[in-house]
Formats: sequence, structure tokens, C-alpha cells
Amino acid sequence: MYYQVISFSHKNCDLAMREKLAFADNEEKKMMLDALVEFDFIHEAFIVSTCNRVEIVMATRDNFSSYHTVLGLVSQHSTVNFYEIKAAAKRYDDEEAIGHIFSVVSSLDSLVVGESQITGQVKEAFRFSYENGTAGRKLNRVVSYAIKCAAQVRNETNISEHPISIASVAVSQAQKILGENMLGMTAVVVGAGEIGVLAVKHLLRAGCDVVLIGRDLEKVQHIAQNLGENVKADTSDKLDKYLNRYRLLFSATSSAECIITKEMIENDMLPRLWFDMAIPRDIEDMAIEKLQLFRIDDLQSISQDNHALREEQAVRASEIVERYQDEFYAWLRALSVEPVIKQMREHVSAAIEREMQRAIKKGFVPAEYEENMRKMAHQMFNRFLHDPTQNLRHSSAQKQNANCLESVKEMFNINTEHIDFKQYKDDHHTKGYSA
Repeated sequence: MYYQVISFSHKNCDLAMREKLAFADNEEKKMMLDALVEFDFIHEAFIVSTCNRVEIVMATRDNFSSYHTVLGLVSQHSTVNFYEIKAAAKRYDDEEAIGHIFSVVSSLDSLVVGESQITGQVKEAFRFSYENGTAGRKLNRVVSYAIKCAAQVRNETNISEHPISIASVAVSQAQKILGENMLGMTAVVVGAGEIGVLAVKHLLRAGCDVVLIGRDLEKVQHIAQNLGENVKADTSDKLDKYLNRYRLLFSATSSAECIITKEMIENDMLPRLWFDMAIPRDIEDMAIEKLQLFRIDDLQSISQDNHALREEQAVRASEIVERYQDEFYAWLRALSVEPVIKQMREHVSAAIEREMQRAIKKGFVPAEYEENMRKMAHQMFNRFLHDPTQNLRHSSAQKQNANCLESVKEMFNINTEHIDFKQYKDDHHTKGYSA
């Protein structure tokens, strides 16, 4: 079994490409996941789709086949040419894949290093796939370890001491441009999801009043009430009114199409400062002289100052990720060896039983000696298996002997595919035969 991640992120794909690859809703994700696990060489999969990345995480039997399958399915889903997809994709296999997932969950691979949203987004992505029946224990091991790693990164570094996000970078940029003029301004926030609510909170701290706009008035009003009296709620059908009244706007919806268009603008002489934090984009390209528009990728360069400030902590965090990556594989190897050893011993017991019954039937062993002979046979085989099983345990912990266990399984005709490994997690024992 192997691990693989196919990644399309802000590091290797521009905004236009990420827009085409993004999944509009959970139904599209479900269709992709179902299609992936239809192939017998893909055991499990889940999809992380955020404003900065689309990543397919898999447990596979054949990484070469799964890689080309993903490229083909993503090309079909996005209608982007296969070879463009291949040129944009970043492939991570096995230990590289595990290190990448741990880095992503620990927010070391984020557009804004140290942002706090990605851990929850990956957990939610796995949960969705698990409930869909397209991910299970193989990927659950990875996600569980990744979350432990992220917690360790937070505990040992101050990389998330001041949690930030794309929303906070956008509001900081607005403060930088507007200065003291921002105090008391009314800002329009379109989208009542996680990013939109974060933007509202940062705007309130900056001294702004906020109009929060969403499709569901009842939901938006509930959020506005929880955020305080300086937040008012309204619905998307009133959006054009606010576009032409206020100059400061932040948009982060999940719409598949642009919701803010040139034809909605009545007064193009009003100075406007807009931030489009959505993938796909919420605001269409428009040539308006007094409009200053920032998109997701524009915020990347703005966040570099933050990245530079945290660079030392990021190095420490990367060391933690490497350590957890090594620990994960050591744990995985240790976990895998016990059911193999147990089945080896069960095979021996079954062989002893067959031979005992044959010997008694043939008269080679008197029936009254059966129990003593059985004990002696078990003792001899335990003595014989002691050194090989100890060596197997020791070998399984060594990275360079990764194929040793698979060879033993093949020789002894052992199948651990459907074993519940939880029963072995505390059973990496060292006892052998008893003299």
C-alpha cells in the first residue's frame, strides 16, 4: 500500500487555473471521489478544495496508475487539457506525500504561513469522504498523525501566536492604504461563510461598521447579532445598492460565477477599494479608473513580510514535521508486523494440529501422549520462530527494510488487508518462547 498526493496550489498554479479546478459543491466532490475509488488500485481518497489549493490525497496500490487516473479525471471535471493539468500538477509519493500532508495541516504550506483555518479544512475534507465511504482507516491514520503534528507545531513554536488568514491580510492591506480614514468607515462583506465572518471580525477591530450580505437573511441576521451592534445584515439582491454607496468591500462567497459585474456599477467616479477572497472569483475584471482591486494571489506578496518574520519559527516547525513523518512510518511499520507474526504462529499451530491428528490416526503417537506431544511441538516451533520474529520486528523498524515484511507475507501466504490494527497498537511485544 502506498500514499500519494496530487497538488494544485498557489505554489504551482495561478488563480485562473485554480478557479477551473475548484469544486463548486459537495456533489461534485462526491462524484470525483466515487470515480476515483472505482479503480481497484485506489483504496481510499479525499479532496481538499480551498481558495488556495485543490489536492487529491490517496492510499493506493499503484502510484503510477493513480497519478494518471487523477490527471484524466481532473481534466474531465475541469475541461482543462490533460497536458496542461499534467504540467500544473505537483506529485508527492509515499514519505514525500506524508511530509506534504503534515506540512499542509500544520499551515507551513499555506499562502499565509501560520493561518489557522487549514487544519479544520483538512479534517472536514476527510470527514466528508469518510461519510461518503471513500476514505477509511488507511487515510485516517495519516490525518490523525497530521493533526498531532500540527498541535506540536503550535505548542513548540509561535508560528500561530497571532493567528492570521487571507481575511486578516486583506483587512491589514486596507488599513495600510486608508490609514486613519478607515476608522468609522462602513465596509461591505459579501458572504457569510468562515472567511467572510473572519473579515467582519477584523474590520470591527479596525473600527469599521459592517454590512454583512448573504443569500439567507435569517442566517445572516443571526451571525450579525452574534457579532454585535455594529454589524447589519442584508440579502444578496440588495448588493448593487451597497456597491454604489460604500467604497470598501470584501467578498468571499462560494458562487461558481462572478456575482459583482461592471453593469452593477452606477457611479464609476466613487473611489473603491475591493478585496476578492473567493475561488472562483466573485468580482469580474472591470476597467474602472477609481477601483483598486486585490485578488487572492495579490495577497500572497503582501503576506511575504509576515512569512519573513516567521521564517525562523517555520524552520523549527519543519523539523517537527520531519520528526513526525519518521515517527509515523516507524509506527506504521511496527503496527504492520504484529498481525503478520500472529498469523505466522497461527499457521504453525494449524500445522501442528493437522500433523498431531495424522500421527494419532496412523498410530505413530499413542492417544494418551497427545497433549504432551502437542506442548512439545509448540515449544519447539516457538523456539524455532523466536529469532526470526525478533529479527522481523527489528527489521520492520528500519526504513531501508520496508520490503522485508511484504516478502514474509508472500512467503507465508499472509493477508492483513482486512485486519483491525487497533487491537495491535499496544502489542509490539518482545516476548518469544517460554522455556
